[in-house]
Amino acid sequence: MISEPPVPWNTQGIGGLWLGCSLRELVLTFTKSSRMTLLVLAFAWLLSGAVSWAQQQPNLVWIMADDLGYAELGCYGQKVIQTPNLDRMATEGLRFTQFYAGATVCAPSRSVLMTGQHHGRTRVRGNAGTENPQSQALRDEDVTVAEVLKGAGYRTALIGKWGLGDEGPADSGLPRRQGFDYFFGYLSQVHAHNHFPDYLWRDENKVPLTNIVAPVGNRGGGYATQAREFADDLFANEALEFVAQNKSNRFFLFWSLVTPHANNERTRELKNGAHVPDFGPYEHEDWTEQDKGHAAMITRLDSHVGRLLAELKKQGIAENTLVIFTSDNGPHDEGNHDLTRFSPSGPFRGIKRSLTEGGIRVPMIAWWPGTIAGNTSADHVGYFGDWMATASELAGVRAIEGTNSISFVPTLRGQSTEQRNHEFLYWEFHEGGFKQAALWNGRWKGIRQGAKRELALYDLQSDPGESTNVASRFPDIKSKLEAYLSEARTESAEWQPRWPNGTATR
Repeated sequence: MISEPPVPWNTQGIGGLWLGCSLRELVLTFTKSSRMTLLVLAFAWLLSGAVSWAQQQPNLVWIMADDLGYAELGCYGQKVIQTPNLDRMATEGLRFTQFYAGATVCAPSRSVLMTGQHHGRTRVRGNAGTENPQSQALRDEDVTVAEVLKGAGYRTALIGKWGLGDEGPADSGLPRRQGFDYFFGYLSQVHAHNHFPDYLWRDENKVPLTNIVAPVGNRGGGYATQAREFADDLFANEALEFVAQNKSNRFFLFWSLVTPHANNERTRELKNGAHVPDFGPYEHEDWTEQDKGHAAMITRLDSHVGRLLAELKKQGIAENTLVIFTSDNGPHDEGNHDLTRFSPSGPFRGIKRSLTEGGIRVPMIAWWPGTIAGNTSADHVGYFGDWMATASELAGVRAIEGTNSISFVPTLRGQSTEQRNHEFLYWEFHEGGFKQAALWNGRWKGIRQGAKRELALYDLQSDPGESTNVASRFPDIKSKLEAYLSEARTESAEWQPRWPNGTATR
Protein backbone atom coordinates (compact mmCIF):
# COMPACT_ATOMS: atom_id res chain seq x y z
CA MET A 1 0.00 0.00 0.00
CA ILE A 2 1.30 3.49 -0.82
CA SER A 3 2.02 5.59 2.24
CA GLU A 4 4.33 8.20 0.72
CA PRO A 5 3.95 10.38 -2.38
CA PRO A 6 5.19 8.51 -5.47
CA VAL A 7 7.63 11.30 -6.38
CA PRO A 8 11.39 11.42 -5.72
CA TRP A 9 11.38 14.22 -3.18
CA ASN A 10 8.78 16.37 -1.43
CA THR A 11 8.71 18.80 1.42
CA GLN A 12 6.01 20.54 3.46
CA GLY A 13 5.37 24.19 2.68
CA ILE A 14 3.14 27.12 3.58
CA GLY A 15 -0.38 26.30 4.72
CA GLY A 16 0.22 22.56 4.68
CA LEU A 17 0.85 22.49 0.91
CA TRP A 18 3.18 19.84 -0.49
CA LEU A 19 5.89 21.59 -2.45
CA GLY A 20 8.02 19.66 -4.93
CA CYS A 21 11.61 19.45 -6.12
CA SER A 22 11.90 23.09 -7.21
CA LEU A 23 12.73 24.20 -3.66
CA ARG A 24 15.56 21.67 -3.46
CA GLU A 25 16.88 22.84 -6.80
CA LEU A 26 16.70 26.42 -5.54
CA VAL A 27 18.78 25.54 -2.48
CA LEU A 28 21.41 23.77 -4.59
CA THR A 29 21.61 26.69 -7.01
CA PHE A 30 22.30 29.23 -4.32
CA THR A 31 24.60 27.28 -1.98
CA LYS A 32 27.43 29.76 -2.61
CA SER A 33 25.21 32.79 -1.87
CA SER A 34 24.88 34.40 1.49
CA ARG A 35 22.44 32.88 3.96
CA MET A 36 20.32 36.05 3.93
CA THR A 37 20.07 36.09 0.13
CA LEU A 38 19.03 32.46 0.12
CA LEU A 39 16.32 33.01 2.72
CA VAL A 40 14.91 36.02 0.87
CA LEU A 41 14.82 34.16 -2.43
CA ALA A 42 13.29 31.06 -0.88
CA PHE A 43 10.62 33.09 0.88
CA ALA A 44 9.75 34.94 -2.33
CA TRP A 45 9.55 31.63 -4.17
CA LEU A 46 7.23 30.19 -1.55
CA LEU A 47 4.88 33.17 -1.67
CA SER A 48 4.61 33.18 -5.45
CA GLY A 49 4.99 29.47 -6.11
CA ALA A 50 2.59 28.15 -3.51
CA VAL A 51 -0.33 29.98 -5.10
CA SER A 52 0.45 28.85 -8.64
CA TRP A 53 1.15 25.33 -7.41
CA ALA A 54 -2.25 25.15 -5.71
CA GLN A 55 -3.92 26.39 -8.86
CA GLN A 56 -2.21 23.65 -10.84
CA GLN A 57 -3.33 20.92 -8.47
CA PRO A 58 -7.11 21.11 -8.31
CA ASN A 59 -9.60 19.39 -6.10
CA LEU A 60 -10.96 16.30 -7.85
CA VAL A 61 -14.56 15.10 -7.71
CA TRP A 62 -15.69 11.94 -9.51
CA ILE A 63 -19.48 11.57 -9.45
CA MET A 64 -20.78 8.26 -10.71
CA ALA A 65 -24.39 7.24 -11.25
CA ASP A 66 -25.36 3.57 -11.09
CA ASP A 67 -26.83 2.03 -14.28
CA LEU A 68 -27.53 5.38 -15.96
CA GLY A 69 -27.73 5.04 -19.75
CA TYR A 70 -25.83 7.14 -22.28
CA ALA A 71 -29.03 8.86 -23.41
CA GLU A 72 -30.82 9.31 -20.07
CA LEU A 73 -29.68 12.94 -19.80
CA GLY A 74 -31.13 15.80 -21.81
CA CYS A 75 -27.66 16.84 -22.99
CA TYR A 76 -27.27 13.37 -24.50
CA GLY A 77 -30.64 13.32 -26.24
CA GLN A 78 -33.16 12.38 -23.55
CA LYS A 79 -36.63 13.78 -24.37
CA VAL A 80 -38.73 12.64 -21.40
CA ILE A 81 -36.69 12.76 -18.19
CA GLN A 82 -35.81 16.20 -16.81
CA THR A 83 -32.12 16.78 -16.01
CA PRO A 84 -31.66 20.57 -15.94
CA ASN A 85 -28.62 20.66 -13.66
CA LEU A 86 -26.57 18.12 -15.59
CA ASP A 87 -27.61 19.80 -18.83
CA ARG A 88 -26.31 23.09 -17.41
CA MET A 89 -23.14 21.34 -16.26
CA ALA A 90 -22.59 20.24 -19.88
CA THR A 91 -23.31 23.77 -21.11
CA GLU A 92 -20.71 25.14 -18.70
CA GLY A 93 -18.26 22.32 -19.36
CA LEU A 94 -17.14 19.55 -21.70
CA ARG A 95 -19.27 16.65 -22.94
CA PHE A 96 -17.47 13.49 -24.07
CA THR A 97 -19.21 11.59 -26.86
CA GLN A 98 -17.17 8.36 -26.86
CA PHE A 99 -16.21 7.55 -23.30
CA TYR A 100 -16.46 4.04 -21.89
CA ALA A 101 -17.10 2.40 -18.56
CA GLY A 102 -14.56 -0.08 -17.27
CA ALA A 103 -17.03 -2.95 -17.66
CA THR A 104 -20.66 -3.67 -18.39
CA VAL A 105 -21.48 -4.41 -14.73
CA CYS A 106 -20.62 -2.53 -11.57
CA ALA A 107 -17.85 -4.29 -9.62
CA PRO A 108 -15.29 -4.73 -12.41
CA SER A 109 -16.09 -1.27 -13.76
CA ARG A 110 -15.20 0.21 -10.37
CA SER A 111 -12.08 -1.94 -10.17
CA VAL A 112 -10.90 -0.55 -13.52
CA LEU A 113 -11.60 2.99 -12.28
CA MET A 114 -9.66 2.47 -9.07
CA THR A 115 -6.62 0.62 -10.46
CA GLY A 116 -6.12 2.06 -13.95
CA GLN A 117 -5.92 -1.48 -15.34
CA HIS A 118 -8.28 -2.58 -18.10
CA HIS A 119 -10.91 -5.26 -17.53
CA GLY A 120 -8.59 -8.12 -18.44
CA ARG A 121 -5.90 -7.05 -15.98
CA THR A 122 -7.69 -5.44 -13.06
CA ARG A 123 -8.23 -7.38 -9.85
CA VAL A 124 -12.03 -7.67 -9.87
CA ARG A 125 -13.45 -8.88 -13.19
CA GLY A 126 -17.07 -9.66 -12.36
CA ASN A 127 -19.88 -9.53 -9.83
CA ALA A 128 -19.14 -12.50 -7.57
CA GLY A 129 -21.61 -12.07 -4.73
CA THR A 130 -21.14 -14.16 -1.58
CA GLU A 131 -19.95 -17.34 -3.26
CA ASN A 132 -16.34 -16.14 -3.33
CA PRO A 133 -16.12 -12.68 -1.78
CA GLN A 134 -12.34 -12.55 -2.13
CA SER A 135 -12.69 -12.55 -5.91
CA GLN A 136 -14.62 -9.29 -5.65
CA ALA A 137 -12.23 -7.52 -3.31
CA LEU A 138 -9.12 -5.47 -3.91
CA ARG A 139 -5.98 -6.75 -2.19
CA ASP A 140 -3.21 -5.07 -0.25
CA GLU A 141 -0.91 -5.22 -3.26
CA ASP A 142 -3.37 -3.33 -5.47
CA VAL A 143 -2.63 0.39 -5.86
CA THR A 144 -5.68 2.61 -6.18
CA VAL A 145 -6.06 6.15 -7.44
CA ALA A 146 -7.17 7.09 -3.91
CA GLU A 147 -3.84 5.87 -2.53
CA VAL A 148 -1.92 7.86 -5.11
CA LEU A 149 -3.85 11.03 -4.33
CA LYS A 150 -3.61 10.51 -0.59
CA GLY A 151 0.15 10.12 -0.99
CA ALA A 152 0.18 13.41 -2.88
CA GLY A 153 -1.40 15.20 0.08
CA TYR A 154 -5.07 15.01 -0.90
CA ARG A 155 -7.84 14.41 1.62
CA THR A 156 -9.74 11.45 0.17
CA ALA A 157 -13.35 10.40 0.69
CA LEU A 158 -15.71 7.79 -0.72
CA ILE A 159 -19.40 8.52 -0.27
CA GLY A 160 -21.92 6.00 -1.59
CA LYS A 161 -21.50 2.54 -3.09
CA TRP A 162 -18.19 0.67 -2.95
CA GLY A 163 -18.51 -3.01 -3.98
CA LEU A 164 -14.78 -3.85 -3.91
CA GLY A 165 -14.42 -5.24 -0.40
CA ASP A 166 -16.68 -6.10 2.52
CA GLU A 167 -16.50 -7.12 6.15
CA GLY A 168 -15.16 -10.62 6.72
CA PRO A 169 -12.87 -12.49 4.30
CA ALA A 170 -12.92 -9.63 1.79
CA ASP A 171 -11.86 -6.90 4.21
CA SER A 172 -8.57 -6.28 2.40
CA GLY A 173 -10.69 -4.23 0.03
CA LEU A 174 -12.30 -2.01 2.66
CA PRO A 175 -12.19 1.62 1.47
CA ARG A 176 -9.90 2.87 4.21
CA ARG A 177 -7.44 0.09 3.36
CA GLN A 178 -7.46 1.25 -0.24
CA GLY A 179 -6.56 4.90 0.19
CA PHE A 180 -9.72 6.62 1.43
CA ASP A 181 -9.45 8.69 4.59
CA TYR A 182 -13.20 8.63 5.03
CA PHE A 183 -16.06 6.40 3.93
CA PHE A 184 -19.82 6.63 4.27
CA GLY A 185 -22.08 4.29 2.33
CA TYR A 186 -22.58 0.69 1.27
CA LEU A 187 -19.82 -1.91 1.20
CA SER A 188 -21.82 -4.60 -0.60
CA GLN A 189 -23.43 -4.02 -3.99
CA VAL A 190 -26.37 -6.26 -3.02
CA HIS A 191 -26.97 -4.19 0.09
CA ALA A 192 -26.90 -1.14 -2.21
CA HIS A 193 -29.91 -2.45 -4.16
CA ASN A 194 -32.07 -1.16 -1.32
CA HIS A 195 -32.30 2.64 -1.46
CA PHE A 196 -33.93 2.65 1.99
CA PRO A 197 -31.57 0.44 4.05
CA ASP A 198 -31.74 0.00 7.81
CA TYR A 199 -28.03 0.80 8.15
CA LEU A 200 -25.05 2.23 6.29
CA TRP A 201 -21.34 2.12 7.02
CA ARG A 202 -19.28 5.01 8.35
CA ASP A 203 -15.70 3.86 8.01
CA GLU A 204 -15.88 0.37 9.60
CA ASN A 205 -18.88 1.06 11.81
CA LYS A 206 -22.55 0.41 11.10
CA VAL A 207 -24.78 3.48 11.33
CA PRO A 208 -28.42 2.52 12.03
CA LEU A 209 -31.18 4.22 10.01
CA THR A 210 -34.89 4.48 10.74
CA ASN A 211 -36.07 2.47 7.73
CA ILE A 212 -37.77 -0.87 8.44
CA VAL A 213 -36.50 -3.54 6.03
CA ALA A 214 -37.85 -6.89 4.93
CA PRO A 215 -34.73 -8.99 4.20
CA VAL A 216 -34.59 -11.09 1.04
CA GLY A 217 -32.07 -13.90 0.68
CA ASN A 218 -28.76 -14.18 2.52
CA ARG A 219 -26.71 -11.65 0.56
CA GLY A 220 -27.77 -8.44 2.30
CA GLY A 221 -30.67 -7.70 -0.01
CA GLY A 222 -34.14 -6.57 0.95
CA TYR A 223 -36.59 -3.72 0.66
CA ALA A 224 -38.11 -1.20 3.02
CA THR A 225 -41.61 -1.72 4.38
CA GLN A 226 -41.33 1.63 6.12
CA ALA A 227 -39.22 3.99 4.00
CA ARG A 228 -38.03 7.12 5.77
CA GLU A 229 -34.42 7.81 4.79
CA PHE A 230 -33.36 7.67 1.14
CA ALA A 231 -29.69 6.77 0.84
CA ASP A 232 -28.83 9.11 -2.02
CA ASP A 233 -30.30 12.05 -0.09
CA LEU A 234 -28.00 11.17 2.82
CA PHE A 235 -25.04 10.87 0.46
CA ALA A 236 -25.74 14.28 -1.09
CA ASN A 237 -25.79 15.90 2.34
CA GLU A 238 -22.56 14.11 3.26
CA ALA A 239 -20.85 15.19 0.03
CA LEU A 240 -21.73 18.84 0.59
CA GLU A 241 -20.51 18.66 4.17
CA PHE A 242 -17.22 17.11 3.05
CA VAL A 243 -16.68 19.91 0.53
CA ALA A 244 -17.45 22.61 3.10
CA GLN A 245 -15.13 21.06 5.68
CA ASN A 246 -12.26 20.70 3.20
CA LYS A 247 -12.55 23.95 1.26
CA SER A 248 -9.07 24.93 2.45
CA ASN A 249 -7.54 21.54 1.66
CA ARG A 250 -6.93 19.66 -1.54
CA PHE A 251 -9.41 16.83 -1.76
CA PHE A 252 -10.52 13.89 -3.85
CA LEU A 253 -14.20 13.01 -3.49
CA PHE A 254 -15.49 9.82 -5.08
CA TRP A 255 -19.28 10.27 -4.88
CA SER A 256 -20.76 6.96 -5.92
CA LEU A 257 -24.54 7.31 -6.24
CA VAL A 258 -26.86 4.30 -6.17
CA THR A 259 -29.54 5.70 -8.48
CA PRO A 260 -31.03 4.83 -10.88
CA HIS A 261 -30.14 1.19 -10.08
CA ALA A 262 -33.23 -0.87 -9.34
CA ASN A 263 -33.90 -2.73 -6.12
CA ASN A 264 -33.74 -6.17 -7.72
CA GLU A 265 -35.15 -7.93 -4.67
CA ARG A 266 -38.12 -5.56 -4.56
CA THR A 267 -38.70 -6.19 -8.26
CA ARG A 268 -38.87 -9.93 -7.63
CA GLU A 269 -41.13 -9.56 -4.58
CA LEU A 270 -43.33 -6.58 -5.50
CA LYS A 271 -42.78 -6.20 -9.28
CA ASN A 272 -41.43 -2.66 -8.81
CA GLY A 273 -37.74 -1.95 -8.23
CA ALA A 274 -37.97 1.83 -8.67
CA HIS A 275 -38.42 2.78 -5.02
CA VAL A 276 -38.19 6.54 -4.44
CA PRO A 277 -39.46 9.00 -1.80
CA ASP A 278 -41.86 10.57 -4.32
CA PHE A 279 -42.49 10.80 -8.05
CA GLY A 280 -41.54 14.48 -8.25
CA PRO A 281 -42.56 16.14 -11.54
CA TYR A 282 -43.91 12.84 -12.87
CA GLU A 283 -46.60 12.40 -10.20
CA HIS A 284 -49.47 13.15 -12.57
CA GLU A 285 -48.11 11.47 -15.70
CA ASP A 286 -50.21 8.70 -17.18
CA TRP A 287 -47.40 6.21 -16.63
CA THR A 288 -46.86 3.10 -14.58
CA GLU A 289 -45.41 3.55 -11.10
CA GLN A 290 -42.25 1.85 -12.33
CA ASP A 291 -41.81 4.45 -15.06
CA LYS A 292 -42.57 7.33 -12.70
CA GLY A 293 -40.12 5.97 -10.16
CA HIS A 294 -37.32 5.46 -12.65
CA ALA A 295 -37.64 8.98 -14.05
CA ALA A 296 -37.92 10.44 -10.55
CA MET A 297 -34.67 8.71 -9.52
CA ILE A 298 -32.78 10.41 -12.33
CA THR A 299 -34.29 13.84 -11.77
CA ARG A 300 -33.55 13.55 -8.04
CA LEU A 301 -29.97 12.53 -8.85
CA ASP A 302 -29.74 15.57 -11.12
CA SER A 303 -30.81 17.87 -8.30
CA HIS A 304 -28.12 16.45 -6.02
CA VAL A 305 -25.42 17.19 -8.58
CA GLY A 306 -26.78 20.72 -8.94
CA ARG A 307 -26.47 21.21 -5.20
CA LEU A 308 -22.83 20.14 -5.24
CA LEU A 309 -21.88 22.50 -8.07
CA ALA A 310 -23.64 25.33 -6.25
CA GLU A 311 -21.75 24.47 -3.05
CA LEU A 312 -18.41 24.62 -4.85
CA LYS A 313 -19.29 28.08 -6.11
CA LYS A 314 -20.53 29.16 -2.69
CA GLN A 315 -17.27 28.06 -1.05
CA GLY A 316 -15.25 29.93 -3.69
CA ILE A 317 -13.42 26.84 -4.92
CA ALA A 318 -15.23 26.05 -8.19
CA GLU A 319 -12.36 27.35 -10.32
CA ASN A 320 -9.94 25.05 -8.53
CA THR A 321 -12.12 21.95 -8.74
CA LEU A 322 -12.50 19.45 -11.56
CA VAL A 323 -15.85 17.66 -11.42
CA ILE A 324 -16.50 14.56 -13.53
CA PHE A 325 -19.97 13.08 -13.92
CA THR A 326 -20.50 9.64 -15.48
CA SER A 327 -22.16 6.22 -15.01
CA ASP A 328 -20.65 2.87 -14.06
CA ASN A 329 -22.16 1.01 -17.04
CA GLY A 330 -25.12 1.05 -19.41
CA PRO A 331 -28.81 1.26 -18.44
CA HIS A 332 -30.68 -1.55 -16.70
CA ASP A 333 -34.03 -3.21 -17.28
CA GLU A 334 -34.34 -4.59 -13.74
CA GLY A 335 -36.99 -2.25 -12.32
CA ASN A 336 -39.88 -3.24 -14.63
CA HIS A 337 -39.91 0.19 -16.26
CA ASP A 338 -40.55 0.68 -19.97
CA LEU A 339 -37.30 1.04 -21.92
CA THR A 340 -39.14 2.18 -25.02
CA ARG A 341 -40.51 5.21 -23.16
CA PHE A 342 -37.03 6.47 -22.26
CA SER A 343 -34.73 4.99 -24.98
CA PRO A 344 -31.87 4.98 -22.45
CA SER A 345 -29.18 3.74 -24.85
CA GLY A 346 -30.00 6.33 -27.50
CA PRO A 347 -28.56 5.35 -30.88
CA PHE A 348 -26.67 2.37 -29.48
CA ARG A 349 -27.59 -1.29 -29.20
CA GLY A 350 -27.78 -3.14 -25.91
CA ILE A 351 -27.98 -2.32 -22.22
CA LYS A 352 -26.17 -3.36 -19.03
CA ARG A 353 -24.56 -6.83 -19.35
CA SER A 354 -24.00 -6.33 -23.07
CA LEU A 355 -20.63 -5.66 -24.69
CA THR A 356 -22.28 -3.67 -27.46
CA GLU A 357 -22.05 0.10 -27.16
CA GLY A 358 -25.26 0.44 -25.15
CA GLY A 359 -23.76 -1.62 -22.34
CA ILE A 360 -20.43 0.19 -22.03
CA ARG A 361 -20.56 3.66 -23.63
CA VAL A 362 -21.56 6.12 -20.92
CA PRO A 363 -22.26 9.84 -20.47
CA MET A 364 -19.19 11.76 -19.34
CA ILE A 365 -19.26 15.45 -18.43
CA ALA A 366 -16.23 17.41 -17.19
CA TRP A 367 -16.72 20.76 -15.39
CA TRP A 368 -13.90 23.05 -14.31
CA PRO A 369 -14.76 26.76 -14.52
CA GLY A 370 -11.96 28.89 -15.89
CA THR A 371 -10.06 25.90 -17.28
CA ILE A 372 -12.52 23.88 -19.35
CA ALA A 373 -14.19 25.84 -22.11
CA GLY A 374 -17.97 25.83 -21.77
CA ASN A 375 -20.44 24.28 -24.18
CA THR A 376 -17.83 22.08 -25.82
CA SER A 377 -17.72 18.43 -26.77
CA ALA A 378 -14.89 15.97 -27.32
CA ASP A 379 -14.72 12.86 -29.45
CA HIS A 380 -11.62 11.66 -27.62
CA VAL A 381 -11.93 7.92 -26.96
CA GLY A 382 -11.25 7.19 -23.31
CA TYR A 383 -12.39 4.91 -20.51
CA PHE A 384 -12.48 4.63 -16.72
CA GLY A 385 -8.92 3.31 -16.49
CA ASP A 386 -7.68 6.69 -17.70
CA TRP A 387 -8.65 8.35 -14.44
CA MET A 388 -5.48 7.01 -12.77
CA ALA A 389 -3.13 8.82 -15.18
CA THR A 390 -5.37 11.90 -15.35
CA ALA A 391 -5.62 12.32 -11.59
CA SER A 392 -1.90 11.68 -11.16
CA GLU A 393 -1.01 14.37 -13.67
CA LEU A 394 -3.35 16.89 -12.09
CA ALA A 395 -1.97 16.07 -8.63
CA GLY A 396 1.57 16.62 -9.85
CA VAL A 397 2.81 13.08 -9.23
CA ARG A 398 4.30 10.52 -11.54
CA ALA A 399 1.89 8.05 -13.06
CA ILE A 400 2.27 4.49 -11.86
CA GLU A 401 4.09 2.36 -14.40
CA GLY A 402 2.47 -0.70 -15.93
CA THR A 403 -1.13 0.51 -15.97
CA ASN A 404 -3.47 0.76 -18.97
CA SER A 405 -4.06 4.44 -18.33
CA ILE A 406 -3.61 7.51 -20.53
CA SER A 407 -4.20 10.99 -19.12
CA PHE A 408 -6.95 12.99 -20.81
CA VAL A 409 -5.76 16.28 -19.29
CA PRO A 410 -4.90 17.69 -22.75
CA THR A 411 -8.52 17.15 -23.81
CA LEU A 412 -9.75 18.87 -20.66
CA ARG A 413 -7.55 21.85 -21.41
CA GLY A 414 -8.59 22.02 -25.07
CA GLN A 415 -5.18 20.85 -26.30
CA SER A 416 -6.38 18.06 -28.55
CA THR A 417 -3.18 18.00 -30.62
CA GLU A 418 -1.25 16.94 -27.50
CA GLN A 419 -3.70 14.17 -26.54
CA ARG A 420 -2.37 10.61 -26.66
CA ASN A 421 -4.79 7.85 -27.64
CA HIS A 422 -5.28 4.17 -26.93
CA GLU A 423 -4.68 1.76 -29.75
CA PHE A 424 -6.97 -0.78 -28.08
CA LEU A 425 -9.61 -0.80 -25.35
CA TYR A 426 -10.69 -4.11 -23.80
CA TRP A 427 -13.69 -5.60 -21.97
CA GLU A 428 -14.84 -9.05 -20.94
CA PHE A 429 -17.89 -10.60 -19.29
CA HIS A 430 -18.22 -13.85 -17.36
CA GLU A 431 -21.94 -14.38 -16.78
CA GLY A 432 -23.48 -17.10 -18.94
CA GLY A 433 -20.19 -17.99 -20.62
CA PHE A 434 -17.07 -15.99 -21.32
CA LYS A 435 -17.32 -13.06 -23.76
CA GLN A 436 -14.81 -10.49 -24.96
CA ALA A 437 -14.78 -7.18 -26.78
CA ALA A 438 -12.11 -4.81 -28.00
CA LEU A 439 -12.05 -1.47 -29.75
CA TRP A 440 -9.23 -0.66 -32.16
CA ASN A 441 -8.35 2.95 -32.96
CA GLY A 442 -11.72 4.13 -31.66
CA ARG A 443 -13.47 2.77 -34.73
CA TRP A 444 -13.34 -1.00 -35.15
CA LYS A 445 -15.24 -3.00 -32.54
CA GLY A 446 -14.73 -6.75 -32.22
CA ILE A 447 -17.06 -8.85 -30.06
CA ARG A 448 -16.73 -12.55 -29.31
CA GLN A 449 -19.95 -13.79 -27.70
CA GLY A 450 -18.51 -16.97 -26.24
CA ALA A 451 -14.94 -18.17 -26.53
CA LYS A 452 -15.56 -20.63 -29.39
CA ARG A 453 -17.63 -18.30 -31.55
CA GLU A 454 -16.48 -16.28 -34.52
CA LEU A 455 -15.55 -12.67 -33.91
CA ALA A 456 -18.20 -10.16 -35.00
CA LEU A 457 -16.75 -6.94 -36.37
CA TYR A 458 -18.46 -3.54 -36.44
CA ASP A 459 -17.38 -0.23 -37.94
CA LEU A 460 -18.54 2.33 -35.38
CA GLN A 461 -17.73 5.17 -37.72
CA SER A 462 -20.45 4.20 -40.18
CA ASP A 463 -22.51 1.93 -37.94
CA PRO A 464 -22.56 3.15 -34.29
CA GLY A 465 -25.59 0.96 -33.64
CA GLU A 466 -23.56 -2.18 -34.47
CA SER A 467 -26.23 -3.50 -36.80
CA THR A 468 -24.01 -5.02 -39.51
CA ASN A 469 -21.21 -7.55 -38.96
CA VAL A 470 -18.49 -6.65 -41.48
CA ALA A 471 -15.96 -9.33 -40.49
CA SER A 472 -16.07 -10.96 -43.92
CA ARG A 473 -15.35 -7.64 -45.66
CA PHE A 474 -12.36 -6.74 -43.49
CA PRO A 475 -10.50 -9.99 -42.69
CA ASP A 476 -7.22 -8.22 -41.85
CA ILE A 477 -8.89 -6.03 -39.23
CA LYS A 478 -10.72 -9.05 -37.85
CA SER A 479 -7.42 -10.93 -37.54
CA LYS A 480 -5.79 -7.99 -35.78
CA LEU A 481 -8.55 -7.86 -33.18
CA GLU A 482 -8.49 -11.63 -32.73
CA ALA A 483 -4.75 -11.52 -32.11
CA TYR A 484 -5.19 -8.78 -29.53
CA LEU A 485 -7.99 -10.61 -27.73
CA SER A 486 -5.83 -13.72 -27.47
CA GLU A 487 -3.18 -11.88 -25.45
CA ALA A 488 -4.92 -8.91 -23.84
CA ARG A 489 -5.79 -10.45 -20.50
CA THR A 490 -3.60 -11.76 -17.70
CA GLU A 491 -4.30 -14.99 -15.86
CA SER A 492 -6.50 -14.79 -12.76
CA ALA A 493 -7.29 -17.79 -10.57
CA GLU A 494 -10.66 -16.29 -9.62
CA TRP A 495 -11.64 -15.22 -13.13
CA GLN A 496 -10.84 -18.07 -15.48
CA PRO A 497 -12.59 -17.84 -18.86
CA ARG A 498 -15.09 -20.66 -19.20
CA TRP A 499 -16.89 -22.03 -22.20
CA PRO A 500 -20.69 -22.01 -22.01
CA ASN A 501 -20.52 -25.73 -21.12
CA GLY A 502 -18.34 -24.94 -18.08
CA THR A 503 -14.94 -25.98 -19.44
CA ALA A 504 -12.12 -23.66 -18.47
CA THR A 505 -9.99 -22.12 -21.19
CA ARG A 506 -6.41 -20.95 -21.30
